Amino acid sequence: MYELVLKNFAHITSMAISHARQYSSISLFSGIGGIDLGLHECGFQPLFCAEIDVNAASTLHNWLSNNKINCETASDIRQVNPEILIENLGISPGELDILAGGPPCQSFSLIGKRHSLVDDRGLLLFEMVRFARVFLPKVILIEQVKGLLSAPCLNKHKGGVLANLIKELEKIGYQVNYKILKASDYGVPQLRERLFIVASQYKKFIFPEPTHCSMDKLENTLLTYIYKPYVTVHDAIADLPEPVKKSELEIVPNHTDITPQRDRVRIHGVPEGECLARQLNLPSEQRQRLDPRKDTTKFRRLSWRQPSLTLRGGEVFYHPSEDRYLTPRECMRLHGFPDEHILIGPIRGRSGSVKTLDQHRLVANSVPPILSRILGKCIVEQFLADKSITFDFYLNQSLFDVGCLLHHI
Repeated sequence: MYELVLKNFAHITSMAISHARQYSSISLFSGIGGIDLGLHECGFQPLFCAEIDVNAASTLHNWLSNNKINCETASDIRQVNPEILIENLGISPGELDILAGGPPCQSFSLIGKRHSLVDDRGLLLFEMVRFARVFLPKVILIEQVKGLLSAPCLNKHKGGVLANLIKELEKIGYQVNYKILKASDYGVPQLRERLFIVASQYKKFIFPEPTHCSMDKLENTLLTYIYKPYVTVHDAIADLPEPVKKSELEIVPNHTDITPQRDRVRIHGVPEGECLARQLNLPSEQRQRLDPRKDTTKFRRLSWRQPSLTLRGGEVFYHPSEDRYLTPRECMRLHGFPDEHILIGPIRGRSGSVKTLDQHRLVANSVPPILSRILGKCIVEQFLADKSITFDFYLNQSLFDVGCLLHHI
């Protein structure tokens, strides 16, 4: 049902925007195309995408090709001269509708070492400014971890990185607003919180209000007339068939189980929604050195009746009721990707490693397309849409609301 609603909504969206003009977009740090997919579904045509990871770039190129999107691409954005690029694209400064991107977040993450601007990856955030100075897009959209709010700049001032970013954008004429959004509040089956920054040449962006909330808040209250219940893990993945083993032919793309036997043994007996570290009733040799206070995301099962915890690159969560990891396809469902969006690259075991990003990490690093679609729709309505097409987008949103309700019939 979840996949059917995603397909129907994409079709309805394409019908609605067929009466509107196409908007232009450029994405930096494009990943597997989460931002681009969401923006494309509300009328944006990618002109240029950049992604340095080989597997992410292959996944992105596959999506562009399958959707017959003629788009320039590049690998290392640091090697791209925006002045040459704007000439090659045949547009003038101020013509681009949106510049979007999700720069690497490891330097600012609260669970990392937080080297901030001392880390070269932290400096990549300001590539967005370098391109904005040349293209002068009507709108800029940036996704980051919420740790950016407190990330120190080189003088150790807390929150200095974000303050410097805003200052640089204001210098070239932008008004900036930012907010932490929880993906589950907008229909994504995942409790993922990320910082979104929107800069505009016209006025400050007004972020969309949440459309969903937890069942606990909805029960026996008037909120049932305002919000829809969270989309759950069950809503997202329960209709998938059994996954195949790594050497077998895939029935559903990327729905492959690579759980080693040792981890099947360790997760056995852990209840739905719980972690191994806190199961003091299980043998000590099964729990090993796990700390019940710190290791609450390791060997962790998801709950059927709740949204997923935030998918992370370093750890893979376990299926709610089966003794195995989530498959990459299940992770894609929990991120809001349609099954036609196919991951390209290796699948690693939990204790293994690969030089480039494996399929689980590709998903964890991406922007949920449902969220980028909602933000894109609001950007169109507030800054780009002609009055003559506003009805199409309100119709689109109404049909989307109906589709969401189908999840819970």
